[in-house]
Amino acid sequence: MLKEFRDFIMRGNVLDLAVAVIIGAAFNSVVNSLVNDVIMPPIGWILGGVDFSNLFIDLSGKGYASLVAAEEAGAPIIKYGLFVNNVINFLIIAFVIFMIIKQVNRMQKPKEEAPAAPPEPTAEEKLLAEIRDLLKEKS
Repeated sequence: MLKEFRDFIMRGNVLDLAVAVIIGAAFNSVVNSLVNDVIMPPIGWILGGVDFSNLFIDLSGKGYASLVAAEEAGAPIIKYGLFVNNVINFLIIAFVIFMIIKQVNRMQKPKEEAPAAPPEPTAEEKLLAEIRDLLKEKS
């Protein structure tokens, strides 16, 4: 059983998946920083200083001044600003992955060679073609 487990772990697909998960986790912090520190501030500035992460709906109706104040009070809230941040984060990740896969596919495609000339027919094929032509002439 240990041998089977070792063989399973050492298969290429499992190792590739493990590497992908580790790189994905490391990439997550880079993307989060890109979204939160680079992309969202200009978007918030363009929209009049809106910080999406602080947008929320207070379901208790008490009118808390900030998301932190509502959370500390334990009020029921809908954090739609964080949802917007996560959607933008997802779109950026999806686009980056698309671009990476596109480049990998481009590098893996073999260069298209000029189509090779069809091979010469064998002696047997030539003989059969002659017989066919003779039969067509007789009919």
